Parts: sequence; C-alpha cells; structure tokens
Amino acid sequence: QVQLVESGGGSVQSGGSLRLSCIFSGNYYNLYSMGWFRQAPGKIREGVAAIDRDGTTTDADSVKGRFTISRDNGKKTLYLQMNTLEPEDTAIYYCAANLGRPVPLRPSTYGYWGQGTQVTVSS
Repeated sequence: QVQLVESGGGSVQSGGSLRLSCIFSGNYYNLYSMGWFRQAPGKIREGVAAIDRDGTTTDADSVKGRFTISRDNGKKTLYLQMNTLEPEDTAIYYCAANLGRPVPLRPSTYGYWGQGTQVTVSS
C-alpha cells in the first residue's frame, strides 16, 4: 500500500520561495516515477514537474527556470523547490506516484496521490 504525504505549503509574497516535500510510505520507492501537480480554483489539475526512476526530469513550461524537482531515494522523499513565486502559482499542490513510466505531466497516468498542500502567493 502506497501512501503519500505532502508538506511545506504556505503563504508567501510574490518573488518568494517555498520547498515542498512528499514522504512516500511503501516499498520500492526507487522504482516509482514521481510527479508534482497543482489545481487552482475552477481549473483542471495540471502537471508541474516530474521525475522518473532514473532521475530524468520534466518541467512544465510555466515553471521552467523557477521550480526544481528532486528525489532522495534513501529518505523516500520527493521535493519541489519553488523560487520566484508568482500569484499565478497559487493552487493546491499534489504529489503523485506511479510504478513504471507514466506520461510525465499527465495526471491520469499516475495511480497514487497525496492529499495536497496549499500554496498561496500574494502580489
């Protein structure tokens, strides 16, 4: 049974930074592809960044150069470093996992989800 728990969300001003963490409970974390997704009010869930089991990363165009995804297999933890935050980044951020190779930023290809953590960026 896989469980994902996100933390690190909060409220910041435009230009600020946050670091999200996602702790993975279960076995074989190193075999899972992982991703960060977000959903703003009234909008569909969208992919932010993904990292596969080999460490290959994929970033959405909207966050390139500002967000960095990483993973620590020893700690079974996924991270999202978010810099130069903008009000448009305000959303609930979700961690997701899939055994194997999902389409990196496509939510429907991930089988396990966390409960989400709120990120609010004010101007």
